[in-house]
Amino acid sequence: MPAEMTRQRFEELVADALDLLPPEFAAAMNNVVVLVEDRNAEEPSLLGLYTGIALTLRTTDYGGVLPDRVTIYREAILDICDTEDDVVEEVAITVIHEIAHHFGIDDDKLHELGWG
Repeated sequence: MPAEMTRQRFEELVADALDLLPPEFAAAMNNVVVLVEDRNAEEPSLLGLYTGIALTLRTTDYGGVLPDRVTIYREAILDICDTEDDVVEEVAITVIHEIAHHFGIDDDKLHELGWG
Protein backbone atom coordinates (compact mmCIF):
# COMPACT_ATOMS: atom_id res chain seq x y z
CA MET A 1 0.00 0.00 0.00
CA PRO A 2 1.39 3.43 -0.89
CA ALA A 3 2.17 4.74 2.61
CA GLU A 4 2.14 8.40 1.64
CA MET A 5 -1.35 8.27 0.06
CA THR A 6 -3.46 10.71 2.07
CA ARG A 7 -7.22 10.75 1.95
CA GLN A 8 -7.04 14.16 0.24
CA ARG A 9 -4.73 12.80 -2.47
CA PHE A 10 -7.01 9.79 -2.96
CA GLU A 11 -10.03 12.08 -3.36
CA GLU A 12 -8.07 14.10 -5.93
CA LEU A 13 -7.48 10.89 -7.87
CA VAL A 14 -11.21 10.16 -7.82
CA ALA A 15 -11.87 13.68 -9.18
CA ASP A 16 -9.21 13.14 -11.85
CA ALA A 17 -10.89 9.86 -12.83
CA LEU A 18 -14.21 11.66 -13.23
CA ASP A 19 -12.45 14.13 -15.54
CA LEU A 20 -11.57 11.16 -17.79
CA LEU A 21 -15.24 10.69 -18.66
CA PRO A 22 -16.13 11.89 -22.13
CA PRO A 23 -17.97 15.23 -21.86
CA GLU A 24 -21.20 13.77 -23.24
CA PHE A 25 -21.23 11.16 -20.48
CA ALA A 26 -20.42 13.67 -17.76
CA ALA A 27 -23.23 15.91 -19.03
CA ALA A 28 -25.67 12.98 -19.09
CA MET A 29 -25.08 11.99 -15.46
CA ASN A 30 -28.25 12.80 -13.60
CA ASN A 31 -28.87 12.89 -9.85
CA VAL A 32 -25.72 11.01 -8.86
CA VAL A 33 -23.07 11.74 -6.24
CA VAL A 34 -19.59 10.21 -6.00
CA LEU A 35 -18.35 9.46 -2.48
CA VAL A 36 -15.15 8.11 -0.96
CA GLU A 37 -15.42 5.82 2.05
CA ASP A 38 -12.78 3.67 3.72
CA ARG A 39 -14.45 0.26 3.33
CA ASN A 40 -17.74 -1.42 2.59
CA ALA A 41 -18.98 -2.83 5.92
CA GLU A 42 -20.53 -5.94 4.35
CA GLU A 43 -17.78 -6.72 1.84
CA PRO A 44 -14.47 -5.16 3.00
CA SER A 45 -12.56 -6.03 -0.20
CA LEU A 46 -15.12 -4.31 -2.47
CA LEU A 47 -13.46 -1.53 -4.50
CA GLY A 48 -16.57 0.39 -5.53
CA LEU A 49 -20.35 0.25 -5.46
CA TYR A 50 -23.16 1.85 -7.43
CA THR A 51 -26.43 2.26 -5.58
CA GLY A 52 -29.45 3.73 -7.28
CA ILE A 53 -31.71 3.55 -10.31
CA ALA A 54 -29.79 3.34 -13.58
CA LEU A 55 -30.70 5.90 -16.21
CA THR A 56 -31.98 3.09 -18.44
CA LEU A 57 -34.48 2.03 -15.77
CA ARG A 58 -35.90 5.43 -14.92
CA THR A 59 -39.46 6.11 -15.98
CA THR A 60 -41.64 9.20 -16.01
CA ASP A 61 -42.43 8.39 -12.36
CA TYR A 62 -38.80 9.01 -11.40
CA GLY A 63 -38.51 12.05 -9.17
CA GLY A 64 -38.15 13.20 -5.62
CA VAL A 65 -35.58 10.51 -4.84
CA LEU A 66 -32.22 10.77 -3.17
CA PRO A 67 -29.27 10.89 -5.57
CA ASP A 68 -27.76 7.68 -6.84
CA ARG A 69 -24.43 6.96 -5.17
CA VAL A 70 -21.13 5.82 -6.54
CA THR A 71 -18.95 4.88 -3.59
CA ILE A 72 -15.23 4.32 -4.02
CA TYR A 73 -13.60 2.37 -1.18
CA ARG A 74 -10.21 3.89 -0.42
CA GLU A 75 -8.66 1.28 1.88
CA ALA A 76 -9.74 -1.64 -0.32
CA ILE A 77 -8.06 -0.03 -3.33
CA LEU A 78 -4.93 0.82 -1.36
CA ASP A 79 -4.77 -2.80 -0.16
CA ILE A 80 -4.28 -4.09 -3.71
CA CYS A 81 -1.89 -1.40 -4.95
CA ASP A 82 1.87 -1.20 -4.52
CA THR A 83 2.56 2.25 -5.98
CA GLU A 84 0.77 5.53 -6.52
CA ASP A 85 0.65 4.73 -10.25
CA ASP A 86 -1.21 1.52 -9.38
CA VAL A 87 -3.69 3.55 -7.29
CA VAL A 88 -4.22 6.06 -10.14
CA GLU A 89 -5.00 3.21 -12.54
CA GLU A 90 -7.25 1.28 -10.14
CA VAL A 91 -9.20 4.41 -9.13
CA ALA A 92 -9.81 5.27 -12.79
CA ILE A 93 -10.97 1.73 -13.59
CA THR A 94 -13.22 1.58 -10.52
CA VAL A 95 -14.78 5.00 -11.06
CA ILE A 96 -15.51 4.32 -14.73
CA HIS A 97 -16.86 0.85 -13.86
CA GLU A 98 -19.30 2.23 -11.28
CA ILE A 99 -20.36 5.20 -13.45
CA ALA A 100 -21.11 2.68 -16.22
CA HIS A 101 -23.66 1.06 -13.89
CA HIS A 102 -25.36 4.49 -13.61
CA PHE A 103 -25.77 4.31 -17.39
CA GLY A 104 -27.24 0.81 -17.18
CA ILE A 105 -24.17 -1.14 -18.30
CA ASP A 106 -23.98 -4.44 -16.39
CA ASP A 107 -20.89 -6.35 -15.24
CA ASP A 108 -21.00 -8.80 -18.17
CA LYS A 109 -20.90 -5.98 -20.71
CA LEU A 110 -18.14 -4.20 -18.74
CA HIS A 111 -16.04 -7.39 -18.80
CA GLU A 112 -16.67 -7.68 -22.52
CA LEU A 113 -15.48 -4.08 -22.96
CA GLY A 114 -12.38 -4.70 -20.84
CA TRP A 115 -13.54 -2.73 -17.77
CA GLY A 116 -14.40 -5.73 -15.62
